[in-house]
Amino acid sequence: MRLWPGRLELYVLNRTLVSVAGALAVIAAVILLIDFVDVSRTVGGRADTGFVSLLWLTLLKAPSTILTLLPFAFLFGTLAAFVALNRRSELIAMRAAGVSAWRFILPAAAAAFVVGALTVAVMNPVAAWLNVRFEQSRTAVMDDYLASAPKETWLRQTDERSQVVIRARSHDEVDGVVRLKVVSMFIYRLAADGSLDFSRRVEASEARLMPGYWRLTGVREATPGAGSVRSDSLTIPSTLDDQAAIERFTTPEAIAFWRLPATIAGTEKAGFSALGYRLRLQQLLATPLLYSAMSVLAAAFSLRLMRLGGLPALAGSGVVLGFAFFFFNQMCLALGKAEIIPVVLAAWAPPLLAMLSGLTLLCYTEDG
Repeated sequence: MRLWPGRLELYVLNRTLVSVAGALAVIAAVILLIDFVDVSRTVGGRADTGFVSLLWLTLLKAPSTILTLLPFAFLFGTLAAFVALNRRSELIAMRAAGVSAWRFILPAAAAAFVVGALTVAVMNPVAAWLNVRFEQSRTAVMDDYLASAPKETWLRQTDERSQVVIRARSHDEVDGVVRLKVVSMFIYRLAADGSLDFSRRVEASEARLMPGYWRLTGVREATPGAGSVRSDSLTIPSTLDDQAAIERFTTPEAIAFWRLPATIAGTEKAGFSALGYRLRLQQLLATPLLYSAMSVLAAAFSLRLMRLGGLPALAGSGVVLGFAFFFFNQMCLALGKAEIIPVVLAAWAPPLLAMLSGLTLLCYTEDG
């Protein structure tokens, strides 16, 4: 094996990447169509909005779904590329000339690994940012509808001396400022032995998260054994920032890769379970291996010689097995969220199994 691919390897790699790009284009087109129909039904049916707004919401929402199904682009694209090379007898000529299949498969697998790393480091944060913009834009479009159907929100913040549990009837974001409506804050003092002592309760008609503090309006404050005190405004220190508060309203899948470690630390500091965020972090770390495994698996299922027959059935088996691994991956994630299996095992077992299966079949096909 050479450390740098030669002309032959680059030719196969180029064919593979073009085929993967074609498969990605088809998958993206299907996802855009499905998301447009879904947005039209959920948003267009409840708010007075036009085609351009619906299309914009679709473009904001689709990237997250596309990244979820990107492994299929490598599966279908690599499979199509190697089957095409096999049908044109190019693979036969290469192998007859003594070229090992490892020489033109490993560069494709390495390219998939690199694309996976770039997806996690670059595309995932972009998709997460677009997802936040989608939620904000959808809220703005459906403002009248959501006003009649508020959703309760819970937050918790903590520091060395106190802990604050926050309940709000609804929340939104205006000009980058998180705003809570009909707010109740339960404030506890942290004792020396680590126990919590209830200190006071604060009710407010609105709370805005400013840098380092909450600004409350329409306030009523009550302490144990005393009456309530009303005031027009009040400020309460906060350990949350806008991004951290927004992340508490979203699922782990909507948080960017680079924000996950800080979100895990902040969530655990606030006393919540960070299991979902830890699972998401491990899943993203395993993404490059998953892409590479899909490429190896697809290539291994398309190396059978045309003259021996059975290539279409073998390629179809590769597609079925790829779907099986995808659903196995989802099942492992569900088991990890339920704490039935460890988080690391839930995230890494499917791509490792897919890679080992592809390498085993490749060894059997190439080396007997």
